[in-house]
Amino acid sequence: MKKTYSIGDLCRMTGLTEKQLRYWEAKGFIPEPARIVCGKRAYRRYDEDLVELISKMKELIDSGYTVSAAARRAKAILSGDQMGGDDDAQ
Repeated sequence: MKKTYSIGDLCRMTGLTEKQLRYWEAKGFIPEPARIVCGKRAYRRYDEDLVELISKMKELIDSGYTVSAAARRAKAILSGDQMGGDDDAQ
């Protein structure tokens, strides 16, 4: 079974806010995380692959990429396409 992280755990790990992560999800920059249902609530659970994507995006944003460019570039890097989206730096 893969290890998963709550949105709070992910925020502490990356320095992002819950609002930023929810925005990225709503805009399609990151895939929707799995959810665990507890009563009437469904809590986000981020797997290690999603943590890696989000961490790479944060790194790219900190180096000058826009969020949309960072999302494209991070996905390309993690898929093995080292050249993908390289012209998107701001």
